Amino acid sequence: MLYKFIVKRYTKIKKEEFFMLGLWIALGVVAFLIISVILWWISTYNSLVKLRNNVKESFSTMDVYMQKRYDLIPNIVETIKGYAKHERGTFEDVVKARNAAFSAGTIEEKQKAEGQLSSALKSLFALAEAYPDLKANTNFVTLQTQLQDIELEISNSRRYYNACVKEYNNKIAMFPSSIIAKKHNFEAEQMFEVDSPDHRKNVKVEF
Repeated sequence: MLYKFIVKRYTKIKKEEFFMLGLWIALGVVAFLIISVILWWISTYNSLVKLRNNVKESFSTMDVYMQKRYDLIPNIVETIKGYAKHERGTFEDVVKARNAAFSAGTIEEKQKAEGQLSSALKSLFALAEAYPDLKANTNFVTLQTQLQDIELEISNSRRYYNACVKEYNNKIAMFPSSIIAKKHNFEAEQMFEVDSPDHRKNVKVEF
């Protein structure tokens, strides 16, 4: 009954009115689609910016802890040097690796330098194990504890950084957000990984 009423009612509308009604409906649908696309575009763009900023912030956090380690290393070297003066080669390797890591600019350079620094530090603490008096030195024990804490913070911050990079890279690679990423030049970031599986472990600083 309702269907028959609707049919009868709309058959009385003039052709011009029916055309205008259809036109307004079509324009409304088009306007809705355009607004939806614009809102999605803005939302996706802002999401990409947020993820990219998370990557930068997480790297800055990791870099802060690495800088603390760079500042601590000279004190450790000097303390150990007082007990093992003849081990000049080991000390020079540590200082050289520390300076290279400190001055590294790109992610690639810093990854390589960090791997070399980790190896040098392991050699340094392996050397220190041969000196019982050194292990009883209060200053050395304090420095050792500080380095151990910093190594843990570096490890945690590195995992967080890599998680942020993974989320960001997935976002810019997956369709349809990849369209916006390409349009606005969002480029993939590189994860921070050391040179070998052995270097992924924290430097052992406890005796």
